[in-house]
Amino acid sequence: MNLKIERVEVFGVAMPLVMEFKNAYLSKSVVKSAVVRVTATGGVVGYGNIDPTPGYSKETIEDSLKMLQAKLAPAVIGMDPTNIHRLTAKMDAVVADFYDAKATIDMACTDLSARVAGMPVYTYLGGAVKDRLMFNAWISIQSPENAAKETADWQKKGFKSCKIKVGGDIYADRDRIKAVREACGPEFNIRIDANAGYDADTSIKLAELVAPYNLQLFEQPVPADDIAGMARVRKAANAVGVPIMADESVIDHASLINIIRMDAADIVKVKVMKQGGFLNTRRMIATAEAAGIRCVVGHGFGLGVNTMAEIMLAATSSNVIDGLECVGPLKTKEDIVTQKLDLSKGSIALPDGPGLGVTLDDAQLAKFKFEVK
Repeated sequence: MNLKIERVEVFGVAMPLVMEFKNAYLSKSVVKSAVVRVTATGGVVGYGNIDPTPGYSKETIEDSLKMLQAKLAPAVIGMDPTNIHRLTAKMDAVVADFYDAKATIDMACTDLSARVAGMPVYTYLGGAVKDRLMFNAWISIQSPENAAKETADWQKKGFKSCKIKVGGDIYADRDRIKAVREACGPEFNIRIDANAGYDADTSIKLAELVAPYNLQLFEQPVPADDIAGMARVRKAANAVGVPIMADESVIDHASLINIIRMDAADIVKVKVMKQGGFLNTRRMIATAEAAGIRCVVGHGFGLGVNTMAEIMLAATSSNVIDGLECVGPLKTKEDIVTQKLDLSKGSIALPDGPGLGVTLDDAQLAKFKFEVK
């Protein structure tokens, strides 16, 4: 079938969250997203979606929407949506970075291609190695008592792990982590995430303080560009049994290679959005695996399309650790797909396709419309 991209529609969405979420960067009660619908020859469609977080993502949602509308969408008109290699090269020639924005088109064209092939995206990517996906709960910066209660509630629902946000005061962090461990017992996996909020010395001290609580990982302890500092934290943290995960520091393939060369992380976190699409993310997971480094997958504020993309990607690799962090549907009041994902029990059976197995809801797109001024 000789397919050509005929139309790329770009939508801005502002989706209310079920509550206010606080990390080292900010507090947020709304997630602003970009949604793309690619239509090719014969009316076949595919969907893409990104949800940049202020302070975390390099470009703002306004930047991404403008880049999509003005440059990236026009650049791919007339191209073959099934040839992701050429699409990626074309977009890279248009602009050097803007990985988030590029991911929407990669995601939509992969979805479209799998739909045309009549199979789920995970089959199109080579096949699933996991039939059931586990999810990771999250605990924002709050009192030890509230953190313990909230985590115990997630555990009762079926979650086997959680991520606790840390930042601002390492002793308050220690007390929050201690309370959660005591509430949930020794078998429950605990991750902590500083969102690049501490320097190396402070992170080392925090790792020493929380070592007795048997952490699964300590995510992004230092600023994204301080790879030497993260390597120092890793060496000290490993000495007390705390693995280090890089997240904000991992953008393109070169940044991953630099982390590997400097022995700066035990684990790396990848996201279809952050890495620029399925193609780049799969390549980086393979590189990490070759270096003996495992991966965590998931963007915590993704809408239904982005969330399903990460679920289906994660299902294709045994190098991805159980406890996906793509739990956006638990945080949003509504969604832009016709059937919102139910992740409330901490796991789901691998969804069927074809494609990403979701359909955009035009009424919801209109209801939560967000325009760039």
